[in-house]
Amino acid sequence: MKIKYLFLGLCLISSGLFGQKTYQNNWESIDSRPVPTWFEDAKFGIFIHWGLYSVPAYSPTGRDKVGVYDRYAEWYWRRWQEPNKTQSFFTNFHNKAFGPNVKYPDFVNYFKAEMFQPDEWAQLFENAGAKYVVLTSKHHEGFTLWPSKQSWNWNAMDVGPHRDLLGDLTKSVKNKNIKMGYYYSLLEWYNPLYKKETLNEYIDQHMFPQMKDLVNTYHPDLVWTDGEWDYTSDKLRSTEFLSWLYNDSPVKNSVVVNDRWGKETRSKHGGFYTTEYDLVHDGDANGLDFGKPWEECRGIAGSFGYNRNENLEDYSSSEQLVHMLINKVARGGNLLLNIGPTADGRIPVIMQQRLTDIGTWLKVNGEGIYGTRKWAKAPKVLPTTKQYFTQKGNDLYLITTEFPTAALQVAGVKKPVSVTLVGSNVAVKSTFKNGVLSIAPPAVTPGNSPCQYAWVVKLAGVL
Repeated sequence: MKIKYLFLGLCLISSGLFGQKTYQNNWESIDSRPVPTWFEDAKFGIFIHWGLYSVPAYSPTGRDKVGVYDRYAEWYWRRWQEPNKTQSFFTNFHNKAFGPNVKYPDFVNYFKAEMFQPDEWAQLFENAGAKYVVLTSKHHEGFTLWPSKQSWNWNAMDVGPHRDLLGDLTKSVKNKNIKMGYYYSLLEWYNPLYKKETLNEYIDQHMFPQMKDLVNTYHPDLVWTDGEWDYTSDKLRSTEFLSWLYNDSPVKNSVVVNDRWGKETRSKHGGFYTTEYDLVHDGDANGLDFGKPWEECRGIAGSFGYNRNENLEDYSSSEQLVHMLINKVARGGNLLLNIGPTADGRIPVIMQQRLTDIGTWLKVNGEGIYGTRKWAKAPKVLPTTKQYFTQKGNDLYLITTEFPTAALQVAGVKKPVSVTLVGSNVAVKSTFKNGVLSIAPPAVTPGNSPCQYAWVVKLAGVL
């Protein structure tokens, strides 16, 4: 009898050990892993670009008639140092602000983060309704915000703030039960090993040890790579890292990754797909339908890193940002909205205000956003779209970005159990005839409107 139970126990242990799929070092296997559900449920995240580029905090803007990718202040070092169509902007600014003898590494002396209060940041993110945060652990400049052994004397603990900025923020964010992830640049502009002839040395001696240290030490919920455009994913050995991440890392079951793993991988390989200012590389992503979970990332204005050259007209309004979130979610995506802190560790007040306004709207209308999915029968989203749809279970949410002045028509649904205006006790009248639901505009006034910017009508039991 004891032998029988021992055999049964060994079988149970064996099934537990081998029950999880092992992911192989190839894209077919890696791409077969589902994106963990928490990511699709989250819908809204905060991106943070913070580094030595936050010291000069400068780039030309849309007012200077430059392209989307030319407005990024975090590209200061490269744009200033190497010939390109915007170099004169950076050269003129640098000479005026710092003088020609100041080099980019000298900015570390001014990157002090002396005003950084991670608990206050985390409270702001919670108030904004964000469900995850992605911090730049290392941008293309190579400077890390954690004490990386692979970036000796070029990290926030050894120099500058003399503080584990990433670790401190991670603790505060996770204390709010918000997911925490890290942006990581696969490239480094001026790392001597980052070139074709020594790429494997760069990967073995620098990139892989650094990425694994980040994962093993801080247990990220999300690994958000970038800087993948110089080499194909086989040269970067991306599936080698991902098979380790999915099979052997401490976050193997829960971690989410994006699609930036080689110059050929966006919208093709990895985890969720990414767009950036509504672009995939140089292609317009506004009309795209994605077969996988996806995410739009962008700044509140035109830059990711803080840009002192931006003014009010460069910033999206709170209304525009709420409409942007609705657009992405109705199309099955997430919005990762960026903030650029200052070198001394403050989140600019205009960014705080925009995030707070989004959070105020989400406090009322979050049930039509969080945990929802794209409605398969929804009309195609166009630039002129004012009515959007999301679904959750058997319920449908109609989100209108203009308060209706005429009846709203919804076809392809069953007779509703109820029709309500989310966040309001005002009765909503509706009729159902020949498979079409007609919803009268709610009798809402400025005094009893539940929110600004957009209104959500819940159609219970129509699916």
